[in-house]
Amino acid sequence: MGKVIVVVGPTAVGKTKLAIEIAKHFSCNIISGDSIAVYKGLDIGSAKPTKLEQQQVHHYLIDILDPTEQYNVADFQKNARSIIEKEELSIICGGTGLYVQSVIFDYEFQAKKRDNAFEQKYSSFSNEELYEFLLKKDPQIDKEKIHPHNRKRVLRALEVLEDTKSSIYADRKKDVSVIPHYIVYLSMPREKLYERISKRVDQMIEAGLEQEVYRLYKQNIFPHAIGYREFIPYFEGKKTLSEVTEEIKLNTRHLAKRQETWFRNQMDSHFYMVEEDMDSILERIIKDIERWLKQ
Repeated sequence: MGKVIVVVGPTAVGKTKLAIEIAKHFSCNIISGDSIAVYKGLDIGSAKPTKLEQQQVHHYLIDILDPTEQYNVADFQKNARSIIEKEELSIICGGTGLYVQSVIFDYEFQAKKRDNAFEQKYSSFSNEELYEFLLKKDPQIDKEKIHPHNRKRVLRALEVLEDTKSSIYADRKKDVSVIPHYIVYLSMPREKLYERISKRVDQMIEAGLEQEVYRLYKQNIFPHAIGYREFIPYFEGKKTLSEVTEEIKLNTRHLAKRQETWFRNQMDSHFYMVEEDMDSILERIIKDIERWLKQ
């Protein structure tokens, strides 16, 4: 099993560009840790690396699934580890704390493979009825991660509960590292970060995010991710585009806070404050990684 450099941080902080430069320096590939970038056609909302950026350094786990297919943390763990074990050094760029932990720590996922026949068991339930049933079965379910309209995810949560008598993720051994790793967390003064997030969201709207999400909506595909889920009330005539845009910005700011808290408290992360001179930050990060590699 090879070693892993993890590059994480909030939206718009500059993870992709910095990860590419690190990959060039160490002649290694990048594994995308984004759970939305795996899907074809979900380009704007996931802020995928551009085609030019992907040409500079090979990126794994981008555009590997159709939007109707399922993907979860256990899938990411399996896919990422299969790549890492073939390389001396790899980079994971982006992703939640759970996704990163699942790869570099001894996480075991005990739920059985999805049974397509399970859906028939609840075919008479509406989306709302099915969601209420899930909440009764598991009152502690994370409402931020499972949306009532995401029927497949609700069904999966029910299936895992019935199979394992526990939550959708099981047996997490957080403290046992199985892959040598160096975590780079890119941070930024809050006011400046919020300005960048606001600008990024505006750019996504201008680039056609509404049209991208609407195409999925018409196919009854509801990605439960920031930049996608906020549009449902808009398409239902309950919110304006301006309200949706502001909600995306707010949710992205809240996510940034949660991510930083996770990586500060749950993992041995190395924090780097992003200022104007990215070249100096890159040089410092590379030197720190080189020292780590020699240990």
